[in-house]
Amino acid sequence: MTEHSEKNDKPTENADVTSDNDAPTTEASEAAETAETAAPANDVDALATAQAEISDLKDKLLRAVAETENIRRRSEREKTDAANYAITAFARDLLGVGDNLRRALDSIPEEADLGENAKNLVEGIEMTERELLNMLERHKIKKIDPKGEKFSHDLHQALFEVPDTGEEDGTIVQVMQVGYVIKDRLLRPAMVGVAKGGNKKEPMEHVDTKV
Repeated sequence: MTEHSEKNDKPTENADVTSDNDAPTTEASEAAETAETAAPANDVDALATAQAEISDLKDKLLRAVAETENIRRRSEREKTDAANYAITAFARDLLGVGDNLRRALDSIPEEADLGENAKNLVEGIEMTERELLNMLERHKIKKIDPKGEKFSHDLHQALFEVPDTGEEDGTIVQVMQVGYVIKDRLLRPAMVGVAKGGNKKEPMEHVDTKV
């Protein structure tokens, strides 16, 4: 009886050993499944992060390109302005010479009986004035002599108003000093007198005569 009992106990021990060995296998399988599930999630997060970084870098690149283009255009504009308007200050000073030549000619009475020497002097002054104006023209400096034109704040400066001229209000009836433009910019406004209280076919532009 004792021997039979010992033989019956042995299968029981083997069963217990088999059960104990199955537990680690199950845990490893669950861990592997968890790792497989977590791997795709990590890949998605990494892809999203990479796409965000790419988008940020692309935005920075576009901004840098746009800024570079703006700098290039600004540099070209400044270069063009320097070429077109570098002589502005010199030309403005030179206009005074032309003004003095014109005043000298205007001071000579039209009916004056000039001697031969005086006539030669006047002709020399006229030739000098013409040459000066031609030189200014070559450098794209043009004279503004606006008598009979409508007053414009962009080109003219009103010194006074002239009533009852028969002209439309705001018409320039007297030019005290001609103006000049260089290229498309005003170099010096024309000093003018404008009509007031005349024909009022058109509304008169407000004229500021304060100097």
